Amino acid sequence: MSEDDTKAPDIDFNTLVLSLSTSALMHLGKLPESEDATVNLAHAKQSIDCIALLEQKTQGNLTGEEERLITEVLYDLRLRFVAATKDSKEGA
Repeated sequence: MSEDDTKAPDIDFNTLVLSLSTSALMHLGKLPESEDATVNLAHAKQSIDCIALLEQKTQGNLTGEEERLITEVLYDLRLRFVAATKDSKEGA
């Protein structure tokens, strides 16, 4: 195993947002490669709320690309969360 294989990638704002987004998608059961596709709406909501908090606290300090990313990620995740909530109520 080379040193490049064990070195973590650099972290920037976009990486942080995408990491939190991936966590939310995992908890919504939307990642096809995850072995445990269990839906956990509380944890999904927590990840979405963390991204929303980042958006609020960084307002006016982001590049245009960062603003677009966080806005689009939040929009997508919120739609998916509403759909998952609706599905869980219909399935109950």
